[in-house]
Amino acid sequence: MHNKLTIDWDDFLTNYWQKKPVILRDAFANFRDPITPDELAGLAMEEEIESRIVSNKNGIWDAKFGPFIDYNNLGEDHWSLLVQAVDHWHEQAATLVEPFKCLPQWQFEDLMISYATQGAGVGPHIDNYDVFIIQGMGCRRWQVGDRNPNYKQFSAHKALLHVEEYQPIIDEEITAGDILYIPIGFPHNGVSIGESLSYSVGFRTQTSQELLSNFADYVIDNLPNGIFYQDPNLKLPNDAYRIQAYELAKLQNQMIELINNPKLFNDWFGKYITLPMHELNIVPVEPTYSFDEFIELFQSGLELYRVPSIRILKIGDYGYINGEKIALPMPIIDVLCANDILYYEQLADDATLTVMLNLVNKGYWYFAEQQ
Repeated sequence: MHNKLTIDWDDFLTNYWQKKPVILRDAFANFRDPITPDELAGLAMEEEIESRIVSNKNGIWDAKFGPFIDYNNLGEDHWSLLVQAVDHWHEQAATLVEPFKCLPQWQFEDLMISYATQGAGVGPHIDNYDVFIIQGMGCRRWQVGDRNPNYKQFSAHKALLHVEEYQPIIDEEITAGDILYIPIGFPHNGVSIGESLSYSVGFRTQTSQELLSNFADYVIDNLPNGIFYQDPNLKLPNDAYRIQAYELAKLQNQMIELINNPKLFNDWFGKYITLPMHELNIVPVEPTYSFDEFIELFQSGLELYRVPSIRILKIGDYGYINGEKIALPMPIIDVLCANDILYYEQLADDATLTVMLNLVNKGYWYFAEQQ
């Protein structure tokens, strides 16, 4: 990995994280772009990769979604190409995510890369996530406003939600190796000065409403016997049409007990939070390896590579990957989390290898010869 990040994380978390935006000058000294504009354009031609082109020609905003066939009719200015989850598909670009793995990985979303021509941007907007915008080649001018719940937003285009004018608290240009950190809720606008590349490392959490809805689905699927309200000490009420305060409290507590059940809640969250937010490059093995075939390949010196950016996390005594629990002890889970590449000697017992065979056949890890 060529690019080394220099951030005082203690100072950053104390003074900036989810508090206020900041420009971190030369956070990557001697920055080198891990991808070219042509490579990015090639990724945007793929069906499974999310991409869009945003343009602002003569003050008229437009947005088109990929995959794209060609780019010949776009002109030389006022358009940008944005590609999501490039860390899933481009090995060198994914190295930019590595320095941020000290932050809670359950909140990490993806690496989005933007190529922009002169005068291009996506317009003034507010994001619902925290983002580190790394400047690559070229230069961009950024104007960031203060957080204010009263900002009015409007649709500049059906696919572009913009925010009304705001007073910038940051109005500066950033160049290669600089990072602009913007917490959730701060309006911002970046405009390219000439051609430029920028890399957005995003951290996103779900709303309580989204979490509650998904948890309810999990409870329905995993508690087949319904829990009914019961009141064996019922006394005749003065008003049979009024729901009593104690009845409401019993109903609330009955529901809260489900959330407070750690076995239930932890298993749901581990499976839910490791589901991918974007398409993954997962290719199940066909035909599947037998145990003997798997062992022979692994013992021959071939390494196992984890699929880039597949979500693997730990909760309590368990590990989870891609929406399922890993049936292995925590010391082995630690090995799986800490290493993108695995060697036979790290996993050399039959019980561990049997579980790994299943995960490999599902496509979560692969032998280098498969690529």
